[in-house]
Amino acid sequence: MAETSKESSSPKAAAASSPPAEATPAPAEETSTEPPTAENPAEAAEDFHNPDHWATLNEGDAPGEDDADSAVGDDAASSTESISSSILHYRTIHGRTYHSERGNAEYWTPNDEHHNESMDINHHLLSLSLEGKLHLAPLKDDIQDIQKVLDIGTGTGIWAIDFADEYPNAEVIGTDISPIQPDWVPPNLKFEIEDCTQEWTYDPNSFDYVHMRYMYGSISDWSALFKEAFRVCKPGGWVESYEASPRMESDDGTVTETCAINEWGKFFIEGGKKLNRTFEIIDKDLQQKGMEEAGFVDVKVWDFKAPIGGWPQDPRLKQIGQFAQAALEQDYEGYVLYMANMVLGWTKEEVSVYCAQLRREIRSGKFHPFYRQRVVYARKPE
Repeated sequence: MAETSKESSSPKAAAASSPPAEATPAPAEETSTEPPTAENPAEAAEDFHNPDHWATLNEGDAPGEDDADSAVGDDAASSTESISSSILHYRTIHGRTYHSERGNAEYWTPNDEHHNESMDINHHLLSLSLEGKLHLAPLKDDIQDIQKVLDIGTGTGIWAIDFADEYPNAEVIGTDISPIQPDWVPPNLKFEIEDCTQEWTYDPNSFDYVHMRYMYGSISDWSALFKEAFRVCKPGGWVESYEASPRMESDDGTVTETCAINEWGKFFIEGGKKLNRTFEIIDKDLQQKGMEEAGFVDVKVWDFKAPIGGWPQDPRLKQIGQFAQAALEQDYEGYVLYMANMVLGWTKEEVSVYCAQLRREIRSGKFHPFYRQRVVYARKPE
């Protein structure tokens, strides 16, 4: 059974006060992690407001009017291959570029610079949540012993770059389906094009540490994902997975059924069902179950809440919330456009109107939303 560290449920403390010590997360009471069933509302179809609902709320207001605060104001030949023209042939949807439909890979966020900046802001807020740590798994004390590290779904490569800087003697490999990483990187880091939903091209027992985060909406078989991680991990090596709930929630009732904030997660839950790539990783406990099924042991779980906006009283949580808001402000439409437009049939104009209302609500400070997040790590037996 995995140890689990749980956070405070107080609306004034929407994130865990600090991450657990690397080797010994604080134990806490068990909570049910049974996957949703047909009787569970999580499996039922989400009840969306008609797009006209958001247009009505926005009548007479230009986007940005009546905003109480801004996000960062004063207060606030194999599957691994070289980059080629075929890989760089992106899909364009309403002026945004997305990964091309190559192999089994499919991803729902844009891969353009506008969205990449939002991803980098997310990296910073996660670093704040973890108090500067790049991992919670208890890697070997002597950094000389960390020889080879794999970052799955590396995105912009920002985590891999930071890790390569911190562990200069380790060979770090970041993989992704889109070649959006920078050219100037530490000498011990390289990026490769690889679809993690297919068999990985790396040798068995070759990595000391496998890292992955925010893979929601891109994986159809989580058990297969962690089996591949187990195969390439060295005996005694570690895997670590970070995921977040798609829903924006509150502990104090400020997020209600009529809010645009409440609607946000529904796009991803319904879209994930249609694409057979779930976003309900935490609710279905796919990280822990996948690791245990693959054969990993010493599974540890740390749950925390990341506030959205500068509403928390605690200075550290306020800063985390401001960066979470800044990440959204950078690209509200980029996050939701594919699911709302391509999967659920909303027009781009309807998406824009909805996002304008969501922006108003978050900037108002009247709502106290947060994302539930989960870190799970485990060891391959010697």
